[in-house]
Amino acid sequence: MTVELGTSSIPRWAELEVDIRLRSKVHITALTAQRKVSKLVLDRVGNLLFGDEPSLVVADRICWRVPVMLAFPSTGPVDKVGEVDVVVETGAVLFDQTLLEEIAERAEALALVLYGQVQGSTCLT
Repeated sequence: MTVELGTSSIPRWAELEVDIRLRSKVHITALTAQRKVSKLVLDRVGNLLFGDEPSLVVADRICWRVPVMLAFPSTGPVDKVGEVDVVVETGAVLFDQTLLEEIAERAEALALVLYGQVQGSTCLT
């Protein structure tokens, strides 16, 4: 398991010591978060996308950060095209239409680079 910490408030030449002690009810496992994101991108973006293994992110909220991967039947997983967070306490999937559009655009661009002209709805449903 990976823990990522937001670094926006760390001064440039600071000495850093990290002691992590937190308590949170984890009602959503990493696997459940992964499945929620896979369903989201399948339903709302495209059938060639899936949620990969998440990392635990400790910031304003404690979330599972789930990478969204593009995969093709002929090659399998290709590359990450985005990330979606899932709140560990509630299971809320944190996304908006802009995020889904960005994921779709990255997937289309990657498909074009790898396979040339994309026929119809290769990445998008």
